Amino acid sequence: MPTLNEIRSTFLSFFERNDHAVVESSPLVPRNDPTLMFTNSGMVQFKNLFTGIEQRSYSRAATSQKCVRAGGKHNDLDNVGYTARHHTFFEMLGNFSFGDYFKEQAIPYAWDLLTKEFGLDPDKLLVTIYHTDDEAANIWKKYAGLSDDRIIRIATDDNFWSMGATGPCGPCTEIFYDHGPEIWGGPPGSPEEDGDRFIEIWNLVFMQNERFEDGTQCDLEMQSIDTGMGLERIGALLQGKHDNYDTDLMRNLIEASANATSADPDGPGNVHHRVIADHLRSTSFLIADGVMPSNEGRGYVLRRIMRRAMRHAHLLGAKDPVMHRLVPALVAQMGQAFPELGRAQSLVEETLKLEETRFKQTLERGLRLLDEELGELPKDVALPGETAFKLYDTYGFPLDLTQDALREKGREVEVAGFDAAMAEQKAKARAAWSGSGEAADAGVWFDIADAHGATDFLGYDTETAEGQITAVVQEAGEVGSAKAGAQVQIVLNQTPFYAEAGGQVGDSGTLRTASGAARITDTRKVAGVFIHFAEVTEGEIVRGEAAQLEVDHARRTAIRANHSATHLLHEALRNVLGDHVAQRGSLNAQDRLRFDFSHTKPLSPDEVSRVEEEVNAYIRQNAPVETRIMTPDEARDLGAQALFGEKYGDEVRVVSMGRDDTSGKGQDGHTYSIELCGGTHVRQTGDIGLFVMLGDAASSAGVRRIEALTGADAFRYLSGQDHRVGALALELKTQPDDVLSRVRGLLEERKALGNEIAQLRRELAMSGGAGQGGGPEARDVAGVAFLAQVLTGVSGKDLPALIDEHKSRLGSGVVLLIADTGGKAAVAAGVTEDLTGRVSAVDMVRAAVPALGGKGGGGRPDMAQGGGADVTGAEAAIKNVEKLIEGA
Repeated sequence: MPTLNEIRSTFLSFFERNDHAVVESSPLVPRNDPTLMFTNSGMVQFKNLFTGIEQRSYSRAATSQKCVRAGGKHNDLDNVGYTARHHTFFEMLGNFSFGDYFKEQAIPYAWDLLTKEFGLDPDKLLVTIYHTDDEAANIWKKYAGLSDDRIIRIATDDNFWSMGATGPCGPCTEIFYDHGPEIWGGPPGSPEEDGDRFIEIWNLVFMQNERFEDGTQCDLEMQSIDTGMGLERIGALLQGKHDNYDTDLMRNLIEASANATSADPDGPGNVHHRVIADHLRSTSFLIADGVMPSNEGRGYVLRRIMRRAMRHAHLLGAKDPVMHRLVPALVAQMGQAFPELGRAQSLVEETLKLEETRFKQTLERGLRLLDEELGELPKDVALPGETAFKLYDTYGFPLDLTQDALREKGREVEVAGFDAAMAEQKAKARAAWSGSGEAADAGVWFDIADAHGATDFLGYDTETAEGQITAVVQEAGEVGSAKAGAQVQIVLNQTPFYAEAGGQVGDSGTLRTASGAARITDTRKVAGVFIHFAEVTEGEIVRGEAAQLEVDHARRTAIRANHSATHLLHEALRNVLGDHVAQRGSLNAQDRLRFDFSHTKPLSPDEVSRVEEEVNAYIRQNAPVETRIMTPDEARDLGAQALFGEKYGDEVRVVSMGRDDTSGKGQDGHTYSIELCGGTHVRQTGDIGLFVMLGDAASSAGVRRIEALTGADAFRYLSGQDHRVGALALELKTQPDDVLSRVRGLLEERKALGNEIAQLRRELAMSGGAGQGGGPEARDVAGVAFLAQVLTGVSGKDLPALIDEHKSRLGSGVVLLIADTGGKAAVAAGVTEDLTGRVSAVDMVRAAVPALGGKGGGGRPDMAQGGGADVTGAEAAIKNVEKLIEGA
């Protein structure tokens, strides 16, 4: 009996022998189809090859594609565990031709694989075709020898596939296996077709037409093949089982669940084990592909699946978290075929454990509330929607989880009441936003959020993706389209563009559709809606179109480096300056980072050097940058630093980087930096490249601000500094290493020359001043020796020393000196001690400065100074002082 791993291998090997490229499964989050929440079929990754948008090195391929159907229109969640063939996660085996072979080869490939490689009895097989597809019917007759009664013509869309309302489409042929008359059911197209006797095992799509908006069709130039066969379904058939959960892979997971819960795998709780086994696969693969539990979008669907499995574990009597203990069994079963599962094993286990630990704390209370409410209701009355909403809002029970719990009791939920309570909560949120002083046009974003939901952010894992335009806004109102030259805001259902938050600037880049293109200049967020500020550069941007989105890679790379360096800088400052350091604001742009932090004095050169050295040490360490999702309390218990100005909800993203604590604080093996942060970051600290501080300055009272550069900008800055030092060395005729000592010598020399010049100026002034002949002479004014002099080539700061020398020479008298300082005047007055009772130097200055265009002046009775704007009034100023002395 072949295992599922062997069946997968046989399928891929068969097509590899027939010149197909074996292509790895694409991620569960599709990057090229905005209409899908999760990859749900093998053709998703090849969509652009079928339409001709993309070209690859091969024209035929085979895959085993991992798929999830648990959200949106493809949702099998409610049936999982209760039926034989429903799963949230499954593998789709498929072979594809992109304009290479067509029906005449696709049908023989399928027949040979089933009957020769897998050894199925040809007499047990029958097929359906689209009722007008005579070409397929003839190939089945000729190659497989099927009679007309085993080729069933179907006239409905069950046998006609289309990519959408318009675009590539074509007829299908489906292959069925007959389990025999002992099982109830009839062939497809019959009244009993829903029975289990005839089971579809493979669908072959012949993509041969293109459909237009008016409903007409034409033949495609490139006719292609797309097939899909569920591994679990064909596995059950080849292993002689009638239930997918009895296959070897699923049975191993069920037994792992039974061992972990000490509950019989085939006892009364067998449905619980089936749910756990299925949900273990979907949750583990989603986490491995970058989806993390959250309260919106894909993360919300993941959380619903996780909590549904955890409730079933609870019903089996599990007292402690169970799901994370099952991950090794899953990796043992599927890790070889999907290596990403093994690489992410520790992350998967940690995420499941944290989520289950958190959920178990509220599960019992929620179930108790549910039982209490049901106890007060008649048995035929549905649970009020308000109660179901309380379970959702207070205990984190999604509506479908409550419905699943009630299903086992034969009860239902009054869904209209739940919807009404949800609408009321949204209305309150809108009112709170409007009352917070935010932009007056915020209402349009709430309307968009209500109509289309929050934007799903893909940018942690990719910088390119495809999104569907859900709204185009121009001048605060929605429009259907916008033409080239228009300034608009564009909303999409999913985006790789980061919206400005937490100090990190919003992304820019390009958006391109079938009808036009736009340049994204900024991205912001309101009410969970990502707003792409854009200029339409080509054609027309139309609401409802699919758009190719590409973030400016170079800009995002620089922003990421600056943001990650900010985290390292924060921790380095705490280590160098002390634990009082806390973030008080930040900016992470493409060309620099800015970091405000609590500290009362400038950093010394030694402190700057130590901070730079520590940050660069962790950059060179090239340690991985890891992210985890947890509650704020759990994050703080872990030692995470909360960033200033951030608003935290029920969950936070914790970013960790650096190991071994080279700062000397803590023990080896500790994480260096742990912070709560929703921004984008480098994958390894080495991606930052280089860090250099430009200096620090005061930002506000008790807050300092550091500006710094990283990566290429830091290199260019240091390179420029090096070139400048080299040029300076040439000017100074010395070596670069000796520039500092040479400059210090020149400064000392300059200081000495300055002192010498000042002395010469004083001597010159005492001798009469430049161009003024002999030394100044005092004259008698009202019996007082009065020396007045107008000087050039002397600064205001030289005047007090000159006053003292003149007073010393006079012995008794008063002195007034006016210095011509480039058209302006500096004034100083001095009075010998014996005359200060009669004449005040302050009064002399105040008498002089009005004539010089000034006012005021001050000092002591024996020495005072002042100034004016016009030295041409010097003679008038001297006369004013003479009058003052005469009247004294």
